[in-house]
Amino acid sequence: MKKLQLQGFNNLTKSLSFNIYDVCYAPAGQQQAYIEYIDEAYNADRLTQILKDVAEIIGAQILNIAHQDYEPQGASVTMLISEGDAPPPPSMNSQSPGPLPDTVLAHLDKSHITVHTYPESHPDNGISTFRADIDVATCGQISPLKALNYLIHSFESDIVIMDYKVRGFTRDISGKKHYIDHNITSIQNYIAKDTLESYQMIDVNVYQENIFHTKMMLKETELENYLFEKESNLSDDQKEEIQEKLQKEMFEIFYGHNFQRNYEEIKP
Repeated sequence: MKKLQLQGFNNLTKSLSFNIYDVCYAPAGQQQAYIEYIDEAYNADRLTQILKDVAEIIGAQILNIAHQDYEPQGASVTMLISEGDAPPPPSMNSQSPGPLPDTVLAHLDKSHITVHTYPESHPDNGISTFRADIDVATCGQISPLKALNYLIHSFESDIVIMDYKVRGFTRDISGKKHYIDHNITSIQNYIAKDTLESYQMIDVNVYQENIFHTKMMLKETELENYLFEKESNLSDDQKEEIQEKLQKEMFEIFYGHNFQRNYEEIKP
């Protein structure tokens, strides 16, 4: 793609809101242990490292980091970042997945990355849900979309909800305003194929406003993967009841509605 000749600095702001949900069955006697486990697994130190990796993936320079663990649970990290000294690679704004994990609060002079966690449980039905909210706002040429693959694989993600928008404008040398500086048809284009095949996906895009929204819900939900403590003595009826509770929780989060008994009707 031919480079756009700008009049001065690229003033576009690109914002990615990334929300993940991990659902677990932990009855009354296990709920506190689950919350303590998830709080330790995603403490401020680990979240800080995740955000450092995100900054590296998108080619940002970290200027400042602030992080905090909370009582009784939860953590936050904020980073202030700037565009790196080296120009971003040509693939930065291409519609293709970014690197996986193998390949906190931070402050940037032009951008920022934040993460907040929300462990939550219900005392009656045994369902516990962990939510992590990550927001990446960048200015200039760097884009947060290349970090999606890494973020999805950094958390145990049963449900992922993503919003991406581009705001502001930048001028070329003729004075013409440009309200976006890269092609994008769907957030899904930035997610690896094996991940796409594992999730049910919904897109809601408003192209004329440069707003892109994608929701993902895991297709396969083996009960053993959702029990905080493995239970070999559960009866078939108990397993069916727990599975029903887990699926109801996931459907309600995915569709943003409370369902009574008829949520089965919307199953794909």
